[in-house]
Amino acid sequence: MAETISIKRLLTPIVITVLAVYLTIGVSLGVLPKFIKQVLGFGDLTVGVILGIQALATLLTRAYSGKITDTLGSKTSTQRGVMLVLVAGIFYLLAGMATALPVLSLCLLALSRIIHGIAESMLATGALTWGIGLVGQHNSGKVMTWNGIAMYAGIAIGAPFSLWLVQFGTVLAFATIPLLSLVSWFSTRELPVVKVDGIHVRTPFYKVIGKVSIQGLALAFSSIAFACIASFISLLFTKKQWDGASLGFICFGGSYILTRVFFSAYPDRFGGFKVAIVSIIIEVAGQLCIGFSTTNWLAIAGCTLTGTGFSLVFPSLGVLAIKKVPPQMRGTALGAYAAFFDLALGIAGPVAGLIAGWFSYQAIYIFGAISCLLAVIILLFKQHK
Repeated sequence: MAETISIKRLLTPIVITVLAVYLTIGVSLGVLPKFIKQVLGFGDLTVGVILGIQALATLLTRAYSGKITDTLGSKTSTQRGVMLVLVAGIFYLLAGMATALPVLSLCLLALSRIIHGIAESMLATGALTWGIGLVGQHNSGKVMTWNGIAMYAGIAIGAPFSLWLVQFGTVLAFATIPLLSLVSWFSTRELPVVKVDGIHVRTPFYKVIGKVSIQGLALAFSSIAFACIASFISLLFTKKQWDGASLGFICFGGSYILTRVFFSAYPDRFGGFKVAIVSIIIEVAGQLCIGFSTTNWLAIAGCTLTGTGFSLVFPSLGVLAIKKVPPQMRGTALGAYAAFFDLALGIAGPVAGLIAGWFSYQAIYIFGAISCLLAVIILLFKQHK
């Protein structure tokens, strides 16, 4: 009982700081698609590229953030990430004020997304490693679960909140980003530093990627379903003249959180492989519901199923991934594993934008379902090798 209280006391500030940062990501996802298309006047491909830039920036800095976390400490990495969110927020504000010059506004958005992506890389790697360092590797599943809840709660709350807030002005919606970065900073300011192990020889990042590649590839393909919802669900509802785009975000995030709260012990109880397979199949069902939806309620049900399925994929495969490296390489391993998620988001946005232009918004979710099936095939192939 005392250990449980201690774990909660140590993890709560980290969960709050992660929640605040991912609220800023949710806000940007809620505002940007319509802002880029309807206010600035650019097309679906541009929407996908601008959204995908953040994930690519995160991907390209995973090795660096893992190195900083392992050598300078997880607290340093986390705090640098938070400060970069503040900088990104300032550029978002400038972009919102420059709508009279669409190209300039778009360039400022691109810069904002790059900085936001680097910030996410530093924050996510640092916070996970910090949490595991404070409560021990035997509690790594709990750390991943609660960090994941904070991440997707932030997106689930931030996106619909920004859709409501943007009615009063895009600049007002963007202004929440630097404010939330300050909340994130102060929540973990007093947490203790985890000692850095500087004695052991570090394994090169590319070798660590090789060690976690199977779990990473499965994570990547299964994450495309999430990217499809995050990037284009609001535009699908607008195109179909449906109400409830905000509810779709809320149902995705709500089902994601509830699944983690009630079933977080399943990867330990039944094994990460089995839980991942079942979870991804549920994702497939959700994507097909959206892809073939004839009403807004069927699309919302698809968002709910996708959130339910996606919820346990990261911890199921992530716990297996970090067991493949020694403790002093934990930050690098988490960075390498999460890089596959970034890669998926970076590719999915532009590809989904092209699919929307060639076919329809609903075709994007057929693409999401096929991607999830590829994740299942990768895991089954490895299992039977």
